[in-house]
Amino acid sequence: MILRVGRIGRAHGLKGEVLVTLTTDLTAERTAPGAVFLLSGERSDLPETLVVAKAHPQQQDKWRIKFEGVDDRNAADRLRNLDLSAESISDTEDVFVHELVGKNVVEADGASRGEVLSLISNPASDLLELDSGHLVPMAFYVSHDDETVTVEVPDGLWDL
Repeated sequence: MILRVGRIGRAHGLKGEVLVTLTTDLTAERTAPGAVFLLSGERSDLPETLVVAKAHPQQQDKWRIKFEGVDDRNAADRLRNLDLSAESISDTEDVFVHELVGKNVVEADGASRGEVLSLISNPASDLLELDSGHLVPMAFYVSHDDETVTVEVPDGLWDL
């Protein structure tokens, strides 16, 4: 499965480095020398893939990355604002947002509680936003299949 994992920002310096905003929690794997990114878009003047030569953390979610074959500022500038995608590096227990959106939320007893509209990022626990107006912390997620997301919530949650 191909996932969007970042976006290239401005060039940094004269030797081809760029600032990259990563949208992944696997930064060590994504910034290791040899890591491969896929470029989206149909520009014939750019390669289909970029390979990390070296990377350094810059600030928060930004990294200063040197890609193989990008050796000067002009080459780095051509990459600006391009999305980076990569093959999934997932554990079988990982749950991706796109796997939950649009599915019906049910309790263990089979009671239907609504459809997942989105996932809201929250420091304590990400929240499933349902079309019924309820917010369900991912801490109460049990499992999902092709049609449903099963949750086990404490008494009173649905009364809020």
